[in-house]
Amino acid sequence: MDRSKIAISERIHFVGIGGIGMSGLAQIMRDMGFNVQGSDIVKSKNVERCKKNGIKVFTKHNKKNIKNSSIIVRSSAIKNSNSEIKAAKNRKLKILKRAEMLAHVVSLKKNIVITGSHGKTTTTSLISRILYEAKLDPTIVNGGVINSIRSSARYGKGDWAVLEADESDGSFLNLPVNYSVVTNIDREHIDFYKSFQNLKKSFLNFVNKTPTIGKSFLCIDDKEIKKLIPKIKNKNFFTYGFSKKANFRILNTIYKKNYSIFDLETSIPGLKKIKIKKIKLNLIGPYNILNSAGAIALCLHIGIDIKIIRNALRKFTGIQRRLTKVFENNGREFFDDYAHHPTEIKSVLHSLRITYKGRKIISVFQPHRYSRIKLLKGDFAFSFKDSNLVILCPVYPAGEKVDKHYDKKNFAKLIAKKSKVQVITVEDEKDLRKFFKKNLISNELILCMGAGSISKWIREMKL
Repeated sequence: MDRSKIAISERIHFVGIGGIGMSGLAQIMRDMGFNVQGSDIVKSKNVERCKKNGIKVFTKHNKKNIKNSSIIVRSSAIKNSNSEIKAAKNRKLKILKRAEMLAHVVSLKKNIVITGSHGKTTTTSLISRILYEAKLDPTIVNGGVINSIRSSARYGKGDWAVLEADESDGSFLNLPVNYSVVTNIDREHIDFYKSFQNLKKSFLNFVNKTPTIGKSFLCIDDKEIKKLIPKIKNKNFFTYGFSKKANFRILNTIYKKNYSIFDLETSIPGLKKIKIKKIKLNLIGPYNILNSAGAIALCLHIGIDIKIIRNALRKFTGIQRRLTKVFENNGREFFDDYAHHPTEIKSVLHSLRITYKGRKIISVFQPHRYSRIKLLKGDFAFSFKDSNLVILCPVYPAGEKVDKHYDKKNFAKLIAKKSKVQVITVEDEKDLRKFFKKNLISNELILCMGAGSISKWIREMKL
């Protein structure tokens, strides 16, 4: 697109542009020809990608940054006390949440929306890859960097948009939906919803938005979705999973070091049963097979040939920070993963355990937010049963105030007791590196988990 020929008077300012979802939306709008800029106090790869795409980014929040802007897009992480938000309110500028702006941008597309507490980034990436392979040129807005496009977002000229929907602040209900996937429902974002019941109602409202000419695909293996199914009014959905009751049932799984193989059997009312044999996926673990089953089911339903789907899954090169192998050192393999919730931790550790049988697994865990530990302390304690050793790092507060009641040693003791595993604590990145140099022998699998700075620690680790 020749941007020199585009004249758009409105300037759109993104407050907190460094977030993965915010940066992706900003880049798509820039590619569409909008006059986009933003601000963020944290330097990151997302900010650098924006700059490379020609987007001006301020490195401080200041009311002067928005002086020529007419529309403000705010990240859910930005508080009302932010100087730019306060200035925008004083000037009576239009202020939109990210999901509200995204809804406007994709309103003329046929939208595939993926949501759920876990697995939505991988599922979004898989569906995007399949549509791309089918030459449908989709617009993509994802919650993680897709390795094949080296970005979390792309603007496509085709009719389809594939969107990861963040449920954290309820704004995912603003998105226009034609087709959707709901991966699971877990106890998260209770600070916003006030109760787990309210969160579940929000997902029910989302599924009930499915239009007659669309379809929802629900993971029936998830206990909360299973409970939700009888309450769905429009009944316009299919299910997927390992369950015998699934419309798209996973069978005959084989787990290898770098890939998985499985069959998928269809059971659709009024149609003949079909078994699709030996689907190869370049990801490991039962949870990733579940994610791919949801992606396959949806793509088959919208008419994509199984040969194209098979080819896309074989070519899929993954997402950054989703069981990503960072480096290997003297037979020791170091992995980086975004897991910061008990369910995610259990899933990724189980995948390593069944794939790398007999190997010693060392979990390096950086807790994310004091509030999450407080809410899910007991669940975290039971999450490390597939580890041989747990290294507990300091909490990454993500803007929260230090909780003086949090006791790292007591948390370590609780994990040791409930997961029946040895737990040690480290004070910082240097302390972690010292431990590695002194104690690692060979053949260990080191899995570093968390949504904070742990990824940077391990990627810059020199042993």
